[in-house]
Amino acid sequence: MVTTTPLEAELSRLAGSVPDPELPVLTLEELGVLRGVEVLGPGSVKVELTPTYTGCPAVETMSADIERVLHEHGIPEVSVVTVLSPAWSTDDITEEGRRKLTEFGIAPPRRHDEGGPVALNLAIRCPHCGSTDTELLSRFSSTACKALRRCVSCREPFDHFKEL
Repeated sequence: MVTTTPLEAELSRLAGSVPDPELPVLTLEELGVLRGVEVLGPGSVKVELTPTYTGCPAVETMSADIERVLHEHGIPEVSVVTVLSPAWSTDDITEEGRRKLTEFGIAPPRRHDEGGPVALNLAIRCPHCGSTDTELLSRFSSTACKALRRCVSCREPFDHFKEL
């Protein structure tokens, strides 16, 4: 779905400004899960949302938050539709989103177009000191999409947003 009208662009900006419930430092636009907004008629809007992975428990909260924000801006009928194809990828995270993850202490995922295929042993940069001398503590962290790592140099633990 492509945003084509000024109203759709404004509604997309509003829906995209909703914070991610699991990573509130990022908006849905920065996370790349907001696929589009379409005005269906007067006071009726459809929003397309792609979860970071099938079965993501945050989709219900994202949908409710989008509905609330659009209702607050005078849209009485809001339909949030989950779209699974094309699937979300960590490449969908904006550059601003990657910057915010780093500032928040989470190592952002490497883009798939950076240096060819994803290596088996990625050098994960510590968001605190910048060292690539890090170790995996747990394949899963506070959410399924993050791993828990520790920097060997500065000894600080940090989350790493896994590449998908």
